[in-house]
Amino acid sequence: MIKVGDKLPAGSLNEFMEVEGNGCAIGPNSFDISKETAGKTIALFALPGAYTPTCSAQHVPGYVQHADALKAAGVDEIWCVSVNDAFVMGAWGRDLHTGGKVRMMADGSANFTKATGLTLDLTTRGMGLRSNRYSMLVVDGVVKALNVEGPGKFEVSDAQTMLGQVKSLKT
Repeated sequence: MIKVGDKLPAGSLNEFMEVEGNGCAIGPNSFDISKETAGKTIALFALPGAYTPTCSAQHVPGYVQHADALKAAGVDEIWCVSVNDAFVMGAWGRDLHTGGKVRMMADGSANFTKATGLTLDLTTRGMGLRSNRYSMLVVDGVVKALNVEGPGKFEVSDAQTMLGQVKSLKT
C-alpha cells in the first residue's frame, strides 16, 4: 500500500470535459498523473463509487464546500478519484456542482487504485473492485499525508481533516 513519502504511481486518469479548451476536447480526456501533479499541491480523495450514499451526500459535497478554504491554504487542485468511467464521473460532477472546484477523475479500469494498493473488493455487493475511501495530500507528486478509512467509515478522509493537514504542512 502507498504510504507517506511515496511518489504517486505512474499512469493516467480520465476527466470528462464540458468545454473545449487548453488542448482538451469535449468529452473524456486522459491526463498523465506525474505531469498533472508536478509542482502542484493536490488534495486527492477517493471513494468507492459515484452516486453512492455517503459519497454523494457527504464526501464530495464537503470538498466542494471547503474548496475555497483549501485553495486559500495552498492547495492548487482538488481531485476526486473513483473506479468509474469518465462519463459517469462527469455526470456526477454536474449533479454535485463540482465545476471549477473539484476535478472528477475517473479510474475506469482501477489501474491507479490497484497501483496504490487501496482497493476495496465489493464483488459480493455486485460492484466489483473499487477504491477504498481515503484522502491524501500530494505535493509535487509525493504523498505528504494519507488518511485511509476503516470499512464502512467516513471519519478521516473528509475535507475538514484535509484542510487541517494542509495548514499544518505550511507551518
